[in-house]
Amino acid sequence: MKLNIPNILTLLRLFMIPVFVGLFYTPWQWAFMAAAILFVVASLTDALDGYLARRLNQSTPFGAFLDPVVDKLMVATALVMLVEHYDNGLVTLASIIMIGREIVISALREWMAEMGKRGIVAVSWLGKFKTGAQMTAITGLIAQYNDLITNISLVLLYVATFLTIWSMLSYIRAAWADLTRHG
Repeated sequence: MKLNIPNILTLLRLFMIPVFVGLFYTPWQWAFMAAAILFVVASLTDALDGYLARRLNQSTPFGAFLDPVVDKLMVATALVMLVEHYDNGLVTLASIIMIGREIVISALREWMAEMGKRGIVAVSWLGKFKTGAQMTAITGLIAQYNDLITNISLVLLYVATFLTIWSMLSYIRAAWADLTRHG
């Protein structure tokens, strides 16, 4: 397999995860901000690798498989760390909903693809808006810059949770006829 720029960016994002965790738990004053910046860099490389894969016609089966896996792993890692750090029932519930939704939608997309109907559960504007709110909230909660940013990020996390539920239900509704078909 020949590595191209989009796949290298995806692999770089994968290798950023342990660095991200290490930074978050380092007892230095600047560690949370450094971890937040690394999370933003990882998010930007996600957008960049997809753009480059399309623009340079460098989409590969390896990239199509690994990119969403790495994205979900990075977000799940961040959410688990935030659950531990904030020790808050609402943060925990929001994180469970977000991680659970990713599992459900990944399984739904795989199942629909096997039926030749992956387009029914393609990424929608709602899913993209959810992702934007989620990434912004996670970044603010990681950075812990000040109480105002943290509180705004908590509210945004709950907005992202609502959008997470809404988008999951939209995807399930789009596939409902196939999910409930007999035989």
